[in-house]
Amino acid sequence: RERVRAMFYHAYEHYLESAFPYDELRPLTCDGQDTWGSFSLTLIDALDTLLILGNVSEFQRVVNVLQEGVDFDIDVNASVFETNIRVVGGLLSAHLLSKKAGVEVEVGWPCSGPLLRMAEEAARKLLPAFQTPTGMPYGTVNLLHGVNPGETPVTCTAGIGTFIVEFATLSHLTGDPVFEDVARKALKALWKNRSDIGLVGNHIDVLTAKWVAQDAGIGAGVDSYFEYLVKGAILLQDKELMSMFLEYNKAIKNYTKFDDWYLWVQMYKGTVSMPVFQSLEAYWPGLQSLIGDVDNAMRTFLNYYTVWKQFGGLPEFYNIPQGYTVDKREGYPLRPELIESAMYLYRATRDPTLLELGRDAVESIEKISKVDCGFATIKDLRDHRLDNRMESFFLAETVKYLYLLFDPDNFIHNDGSVFDVVLTPYGECVLNAGGYIFNTEAHPIDPAALHCCRKRKEEQWEVEDLMREFYSLKKNKKFTLKRAADHGEGESAKDPEDAPSEKGGETRNSKKSSHSLLSCPSQSFNSKLAVLGQVFLDNN
Repeated sequence: RERVRAMFYHAYEHYLESAFPYDELRPLTCDGQDTWGSFSLTLIDALDTLLILGNVSEFQRVVNVLQEGVDFDIDVNASVFETNIRVVGGLLSAHLLSKKAGVEVEVGWPCSGPLLRMAEEAARKLLPAFQTPTGMPYGTVNLLHGVNPGETPVTCTAGIGTFIVEFATLSHLTGDPVFEDVARKALKALWKNRSDIGLVGNHIDVLTAKWVAQDAGIGAGVDSYFEYLVKGAILLQDKELMSMFLEYNKAIKNYTKFDDWYLWVQMYKGTVSMPVFQSLEAYWPGLQSLIGDVDNAMRTFLNYYTVWKQFGGLPEFYNIPQGYTVDKREGYPLRPELIESAMYLYRATRDPTLLELGRDAVESIEKISKVDCGFATIKDLRDHRLDNRMESFFLAETVKYLYLLFDPDNFIHNDGSVFDVVLTPYGECVLNAGGYIFNTEAHPIDPAALHCCRKRKEEQWEVEDLMREFYSLKKNKKFTLKRAADHGEGESAKDPEDAPSEKGGETRNSKKSSHSLLSCPSQSFNSKLAVLGQVFLDNN
């Protein structure tokens, strides 16, 4: 774990010294370059990793730097996919972790805050891309002018289906449903256009919904679509998204799985088109573990681990029948996916083989990739030639998953035994209890936060009525539920726009000070006092 920490700071400090405010460090020449839009991207991507490593002072400093220095009103063509997962996801995660990091948050947090406003601003810049006949977004958008005339309508599947985690979180925190709506519409458009045998291709025309690249698999161009169906289902407790994934999972097993490897097939016929393993596919065992398919996940993971041991990393493409790299795809840009799967599977199994992969990864990266100014992409795993680039995901994902693999007591692994209670305009809510959902750039989202901020007025009134009813019962020691309910409804009807009232807030605060023990209600999710993610005082 301490070696991983040292890796992080060797890369991070050299980024600050040699590359900031550019997006990424060029470690061979000790300078920087803009890659995804000129956002100081490595700083945004590394922010939550700082907190996971326990560095609250640097987290606080970087939050101030980002607020002062990042501007999205720029004439830059940006990847819709990359801006979402790295910038929007990174800012949302940092926003939700701010209080834990000792940042002085504003009144109304987590329903408001400067990082949340930045995330919303960045996401709004992406919305013009979704204005297509199908609801599937263009792949690129100009942050100042919207979609360029003549922009290609061909987008990869992952570039269409990888928004629900960030956009639903934004909608729940801000109260604006537009983000979740466009993300869901895009997901459903892909589902509608799957083939008769249940597969999706690699690239599609977002204007006509015609498949341009018809290779079906779990790797590059498709990968995070499947990931977000599962993670979106967990985050939102959405059965429809999970049923979509489970249907895809059946087709994937039927047509692409061979001896615990996954090949590429023609999406309409199911015939093998490419018998290759791509390094991006190594997320799959981790995803399988999230749906409880641990045995299959371990078998596939061990296949992938043999490739790692053969080369000291995962080549971008690996020819399975030949057992060797594919021409011009021999590189390893320090990707996190196999380490990510190891982290998930270790949480599920405690199998020491997974720690061995972590150790091998640390030693390989240090031996092959480490240079004076950071860690360099490996251009060719056969002869260990390096490339002059350190992608921001190295600090966002690779180092983070390695550290979490070796740090079983990290707050990210919280089992719910400890938590924070915050007071919002909608009542008290629990945060930091665990169950974090990582977006595909490894930015953790606290699912409980989605229940803290309800902007729809009728829901606000309903919560306020329940809270008034409850505290009225506590205060008056009366248990005539009808009288308390009538009193609450009368107050709400009298001046609903003032809810929650100052008097109600004072009552809650005084009650909180006299009762230290708080808990989530044990009733079913839809029972009266479990509404909208609120928590209530014990011995009620």
